[in-house]
Amino acid sequence: MITRKLRLQRGWSQDQLAQLSGLSLRTIQRIECGHTPSLESLKSLAAVFETTVADLQQELKMKPHNSDISLTEEEQTVIEHVKAIRDFYSHALTYAIIIVFLFILNYITNPGYIWAWWAALGWGIGLASHGLSIFEIFDFFGPRWEKKQIEKRLGRKL
Repeated sequence: MITRKLRLQRGWSQDQLAQLSGLSLRTIQRIECGHTPSLESLKSLAAVFETTVADLQQELKMKPHNSDISLTEEEQTVIEHVKAIRDFYSHALTYAIIIVFLFILNYITNPGYIWAWWAALGWGIGLASHGLSIFEIFDFFGPRWEKKQIEKRLGRKL
């Protein structure tokens, strides 16, 4: 539904929209999944999005309930980047938990030789590489590189 697109344009989470509109989080989730909102819900959303109930209802009639929301290419790119950042944080958290576990295991089994450093170093290099690519610190093989390679092979500017 249009609710998701309007929410994403403003950079709000579902929880933030629920707080601003006075609706429950579950109601926001249902509306975004395609369920028809009540008139009261529409009024709350219209007030938050600074639009009219009629505009929201017209958008509902124009789009089938099960269709995907058409997002612009820029919106899709931003959503993918945010998912990649989330994946990096998940990777970093997993790294921290596993490495701590390995150091504890190392201390219990063989405190004379700290072999857990090797796992921390190897995986740490991979994690650092992941972070550098996600946060575009060094743009070795990023979008600009891809564009240059395509232009080079096509023999023209894009």
